[in-house]
Amino acid sequence: MSVTVRVPAKVNVQLAVGAARPDGFHDLANVFLAVGLYDEVTVTPADELRITCEGPDAGQVPLDRGNLAARAAIALAERRGIEPAVHLHITKDIPVAGGMAGGSADGAGALLACNTLWGTGASRAELLAICAELGSDVPFSLVGGAALGVGRGELLTSLEVGGTFHWVFAMAGRGLSTPAVFREFDRLAEGCDIPEPVASRELLDALAKGDPDALAAAVSNDLQPAALSLFPELSDTLAAGRAAGALTALVSGSGPTTAFLARDPESATKIADVLRASGTCRTVRTATAPAPGATVLTTSATA
Repeated sequence: MSVTVRVPAKVNVQLAVGAARPDGFHDLANVFLAVGLYDEVTVTPADELRITCEGPDAGQVPLDRGNLAARAAIALAERRGIEPAVHLHITKDIPVAGGMAGGSADGAGALLACNTLWGTGASRAELLAICAELGSDVPFSLVGGAALGVGRGELLTSLEVGGTFHWVFAMAGRGLSTPAVFREFDRLAEGCDIPEPVASRELLDALAKGDPDALAAAVSNDLQPAALSLFPELSDTLAAGRAAGALTALVSGSGPTTAFLARDPESATKIADVLRASGTCRTVRTATAPAPGATVLTTSATA
């Protein structure tokens, strides 16, 4: 048999970053919102673990055991004392290296797919624990919707969302390394008093009400100055989106994807068209939020 799981991208509507911890991580107040751009992970029994990938920028996806999908399969197999003998096929639609948690999505998707294929009976709590071991964004990819992540982002509290938000995402011509962006954050913050990260009450209220204007006024990303320092051209993309009528514009997570909140579908289409014509980005996508987390789409017999 084979199992296919669909898993969403994310945008950070708030990313509050604390000072570096002794372990090198940073405490975060990270408000995740899952958006309707999806990868699919299909898992099929095989003689040994192998990974294949198709879709936009698939050539940039590692196909070895360092891939988060492979690491997820291995982690679950080790807990159950079995061999991770599966073929993992990833169909990419989430931008690669774009700050939208595409790799984390693949890890969560592979974990749910393997759990279903193998019938391990792992609880939601156990799956979330494995996700947290894999990476800070992986638990949210499993959960979806909207959530506040604290610690390094892996400790989640689900949030209420009272409506649909319309987003436009502009993909840059090159990637940005998340560790490099955090190092630049530390460099820029050197000598500064960095407050403890806390979630914005105004932002949480805006999500609960489904109010795009209030959300636009409350979004923030403490990593944005570091991302712009390393990739100054992103400022041109942000400016183009704002000029096209976006309610707000921000770098998504550690970048380099930029995110634009629109008032309605028509505004999103206009902003996307202007960004495509601006020459400031590589590709543009529109999506709505919130979106469901990792979901089993099909379970089918194979010959």
